[in-house]
Amino acid sequence: MPVRPTAKLSRADLADLNTYLVVFRLLSFTQAAVELGITTSALSHAIRNLETRLGVRLLNRTSRTVSPTAAGTNLAKRLEVGFDEIGLALAEVNQHRDRPVGRLRLNVLNDGARLLLAHRLPRFLSKFPDVTVDVAVDDRMVDIVAAGYDAGIRFGGTVPEDFIAIRIGSPLKWVATASPKYLNRTAPIGHPKDLKHHNCIQIRAGHGLIYKWEFEREGERLAIEVPGQLCVNETTLGIEVAVAGGGITYCLENRVKDEIEQGRLLVVLPDWAPIEPAFHIYYSGRRQMPPGLTELIEVLKEDL
Repeated sequence: MPVRPTAKLSRADLADLNTYLVVFRLLSFTQAAVELGITTSALSHAIRNLETRLGVRLLNRTSRTVSPTAAGTNLAKRLEVGFDEIGLALAEVNQHRDRPVGRLRLNVLNDGARLLLAHRLPRFLSKFPDVTVDVAVDDRMVDIVAAGYDAGIRFGGTVPEDFIAIRIGSPLKWVATASPKYLNRTAPIGHPKDLKHHNCIQIRAGHGLIYKWEFEREGERLAIEVPGQLCVNETTLGIEVAVAGGGITYCLENRVKDEIEQGRLLVVLPDWAPIEPAFHIYYSGRRQMPPGLTELIEVLKEDL
């Protein structure tokens, strides 16, 4: 027979239960404190108070690890159902508003943040002042549902299955570029295979592997495993090193548009530059659309 609650939950109870659920999901007091916008000390205090009121230990904590107890796991599973229902109820109420109200959490790869959000978010924020947006810039592929994000932005073709994906940009052109200084002192490059004899700035992709540079011309497609002294996991540093003459970098053409126009970088193998799928925003179809997400998608699609 199910146990029925014997007392009403106070505002403090609800706040502490939500705090516990965030810690359970992230298994990190530091990360949970950042997400909640409080100090780790205040977070620890809230969890201790909750455990004291319940008379049960919910988390096993050491200086390095956090793990739930059996009671903590059972509580979290029930709380997830309850808070999901609360979220759905609030989302339904928000549908009756003239404009969305709430908080959007987005996980966006670096290129998407620089080329899309930096230019289009101000328009959205101005148009919908009651929506706050929390953006995590991260090239790693994360489970956006498990991590608590409402949506993610990735390249088309890399969005995980079982998500709804919507194109929010034009197809993307990828180029290899280097500074005149570097190209003047090295052997000429007439074919992608010539890169095997050059100092290329390698890219460690979000899945942890070193990315093979892709080229295409008249139906011929090549993926080159380039050599190099330097490996980076974000585009900006690779561009800056290339401008300084440190090697050849590979990125979206739009990321180096200014450098190319100013002559600080030159496109290598321009006839081989491939056109790849556009940015897509994706979200779980198993959840009700959070307030503001539909409106954000429309703003991101305006330039199409």
